[in-house]
Amino acid sequence: MLIVHAAGFHILDPLTAEEISSAAAACKAHAAEQGVSSLRFNTITLKEPAKKDLLAYDANPGPETAPPREAFCILQSPELNGAIEAVVALKTGAVAAWAVREGVQPLASPDDCFDAEAIVKADPQVQALLRDSYGVTDLDLVVCDPWSVHLPPMPGRLIQTFMYARGGHKDDNAYAHPIDFLPIVDLNLKKVVRIDKPHKDATPPKIPAININYHKDLCELPPREGLKPLNIVQPEGASWTVDGNLIQWQRWRVRISFNYREGLVLHSVGYEDGGRVRPILHRFSLVEMAVPYGKAIGGRVRPILHRFSLVEMAVPYGDPNEPFTRKCAFDVGDYGLGNCTSSLALGCDCLGNIHYFDAMLNNSRGEPVSVPKAVCMHEEDYGMLWKHVEYRNGHSEVRRSRRLVLSFVCTVVNYEYAMYYYFYQDGTIGYDIKLTGELSTNALSPGENGGSAFGTMVAHGVNAQYHQHLFSVRLDFAVDDPDGGKGLVDIEALPESEDNPASNAFVTRETPLVTEKQAQSLLDPLKGRYFKVSNPASLHPVTGKPVAWKLMVPPCQLLLAGPRSALATKAAFATKHVWVTPHSDAERWPAGDYTIQAQGGEGLPSGPPPTATAAQDFPVMPCEVVSFQLKPFCFFAGNPGVGPARGAQRRQHARQRQRRCR
Repeated sequence: MLIVHAAGFHILDPLTAEEISSAAAACKAHAAEQGVSSLRFNTITLKEPAKKDLLAYDANPGPETAPPREAFCILQSPELNGAIEAVVALKTGAVAAWAVREGVQPLASPDDCFDAEAIVKADPQVQALLRDSYGVTDLDLVVCDPWSVHLPPMPGRLIQTFMYARGGHKDDNAYAHPIDFLPIVDLNLKKVVRIDKPHKDATPPKIPAININYHKDLCELPPREGLKPLNIVQPEGASWTVDGNLIQWQRWRVRISFNYREGLVLHSVGYEDGGRVRPILHRFSLVEMAVPYGKAIGGRVRPILHRFSLVEMAVPYGDPNEPFTRKCAFDVGDYGLGNCTSSLALGCDCLGNIHYFDAMLNNSRGEPVSVPKAVCMHEEDYGMLWKHVEYRNGHSEVRRSRRLVLSFVCTVVNYEYAMYYYFYQDGTIGYDIKLTGELSTNALSPGENGGSAFGTMVAHGVNAQYHQHLFSVRLDFAVDDPDGGKGLVDIEALPESEDNPASNAFVTRETPLVTEKQAQSLLDPLKGRYFKVSNPASLHPVTGKPVAWKLMVPPCQLLLAGPRSALATKAAFATKHVWVTPHSDAERWPAGDYTIQAQGGEGLPSGPPPTATAAQDFPVMPCEVVSFQLKPFCFFAGNPGVGPARGAQRRQHARQRQRRCR
């Protein structure tokens, strides 16, 4: 198959539909030669070049320096207790590597999730339970939420399904009607292998009958009136330029890609400063963070990060009653954020002058699957950038702030995660995760206390268990070169002394993080602690100190499960706020390459607030925001936010006309 790339192609661009088909064909042919039948494609994605090869290419881009373009494939067969990892050389269409990983379970793909629900609904024992114990005969109204199985270890390729029944309408909110039993499916055997019942042999509770809806056609509450239209119009168009997957905006330069596990990834983030582009990030996504080097017009690229992404998310639930002790998800490793990404709608998910990027994934047959409008890019007014009034004569100088927003939204069963990447005119990079969607509910069993310490009653007979969301972001810094120093900085008050007679002095204390053990760090809000990455070989022209960037993370709890729990072994990354480790191309996932049914101990030996559910989080949750920032620290000679012209900002105003959000 002849594969032709479009103008603006870069070696980090995601696989095209043709490349996915070519990789699938190569794997099918090789599998037939190996005697492997019933091949199922879990993943077909770009195999990113090694960091050293990518840096060499970005320093001197061209066909002669380009690393070979390869596809990484994860394959399954019912005959195997594990997965096949294959690498396909896309130029030749040949399989370059083929290895069996025994005893691992790949993530639950969208096809796996749909298959699990169909298997449960077709099972005679499940149908009998629904009919005889709950009076449910219309299987079209039954909802089976597919969750991975983590604890305790069990054989097979398993999915557990939390059960619900819609209240008489296909769009009814099923989470208001939980059913009190839990089937477990073996996807390889295509059958239900076990059914757990929290109520044991007691009479099962009735399905809660009250409908509580948010759907516009079913919502029991009248719509709120009085809100006037708010439309965003940019009569001269947006301020960015786009060439393929390369974005330039207000001196920022960013390259993006998209994959099955991390979703949106940002590469080669740089800032034009003094006639040169200074790299900041090589890669940024929900799995890892990195910054590449590249030749820039007007000077060299100064790297800041080689790679940046969200690499894992643990969602443990805090109910000690069976079978909920195994209610836990590693949403990045279990499902893949890219696989769960939904198409975005103008005016609803994104507002204003929008540029969309499509994504290309695969299904279980190895066929390409397009996700149109997977990523949204737009500009936002962000209030005041800076202001000062010279009070002696009344002269005022003020600038409004504009930020560039890149976003995507994924639905992981009941939860929605909206990821936002912000670039500001003062050099700040921001990252937000907005959590919304539906609470995963369960029915109260007979005799169970409605005021349970492990959850909140959100409706009569409906319990929403307490849980945490623990996010792990990987940052591979490169502040002007790949080998920057790392440290944590505390702000400390000095004791009263001869040098501090008024007892008003305070200083910053920087602790270099030299070893991996020392670099397992915790936040300390009482000391104003932040983490700094500097480059001793690149000095600031005024301070004479190394240029640096600092990571600013709000205070947050760590994993609440006890240190002897199996969860603490699997989610060890969530026991510290910051880890510093040497770079390895083979080490990307802090909970291991494969999370489903894994025993733990892989990845790291980070951080989020626990979620105490509340009644106002039902029937759909308002957005809860988790965020952090990367800020330049003596990196620029002065405030880059002084640059925006005042005259252009005077022309900013709101004019309204845009398609309504429905």
